[in-house]
Amino acid sequence: MFDKLDDVIAEHADVEKQLSDPDVHGDQNRARDLGKRYAELTPVVEAYNAYKAVDEDLATARELAEDDQSFRDEVPVLEARREELMNQLREALIPQDPNDAKDVILEVKAGEGGEESALFAGDLLRMYLRYAERQGWKTEILDATESDLGGYKDVSVAVKARNGGVWRRLKYEGGVHRVQRVPATESQGRIHTSAAGVLVMPEAEEVDVTIDPNDLRFDVYRSSGPGGQSVNTTDSAVRITHIPTGTVVSMQNEKSQLQNKEAGLRVLRARLLAQAIEAQQAEASAQRGAQIRTVDRSERVRTYNFPENRLSDHRTGFKSYNLDQILDGDLDAVIQSLVDADNAARLAGNEE
Repeated sequence: MFDKLDDVIAEHADVEKQLSDPDVHGDQNRARDLGKRYAELTPVVEAYNAYKAVDEDLATARELAEDDQSFRDEVPVLEARREELMNQLREALIPQDPNDAKDVILEVKAGEGGEESALFAGDLLRMYLRYAERQGWKTEILDATESDLGGYKDVSVAVKARNGGVWRRLKYEGGVHRVQRVPATESQGRIHTSAAGVLVMPEAEEVDVTIDPNDLRFDVYRSSGPGGQSVNTTDSAVRITHIPTGTVVSMQNEKSQLQNKEAGLRVLRARLLAQAIEAQQAEASAQRGAQIRTVDRSERVRTYNFPENRLSDHRTGFKSYNLDQILDGDLDAVIQSLVDADNAARLAGNEE
């Protein structure tokens, strides 16, 4: 760990020196990147300096305690403080996700289970909207296709924070979410199992993803409501196809074709960035020989059991018997369990 610290301290000093160079301030992009890197390295250097100071105090206290009884009581206090700072230093050295400060686009899609799955997708949407409200985040429905009973076949929502950091908390929500309950359409009270899919993507800026306009195909059509009922007499709905990857985004929520096109491009950029991130993670996973389970989006991630009022997260083993409160947006405990598991995995990989 201390070998890595030497590299961090040297880089911090180098970045600090570059930031003091007047020529750097003439290049806004370089100055921004250096400032961001300096902000990332500074907490590590500060934690190390605090650790060194306590370590020196501890060595002095031990030496003085040999001759002076009054210093002996300070030794265990300083030992505990040094251990605490050591743990903080380990955490500060955990490799950070470069997208943690980004906002997100979150999509919820009904799966197998017909209307019940669509109703559950609506429950998940409400859960995320309520969680965002508790966090003081802003939400914007980009596109939604409702089902006949008031659920959602699919819905896309942008989640933004004034100071960023939405991805840091919501990135673990991607995957298959399973529900066990008596559906509203069940007349005999039998418990059914259905599922909905959640996709969470960091919202991409234009500088994050470069899209060649020649790689896009735009199709326009009339938007429709539940059951195929027409809700627009003009061709305002837009379907965008990114030809190189085959990625397709459809938007019909807005009344104008231009608004749907702009919303569709936002979602397309986010999807392409998510694909690039997953490719990077897959490559890193192959190099490590094992994938961090908390960011594996290919498996069933969570079960919502209504009869037992229980939520189970299958990646961390987290269980909670306050499902009603969780569905009302009280997601902090389950998300924190995923953050802690991810940090532990990153720390273990960092120490190998």
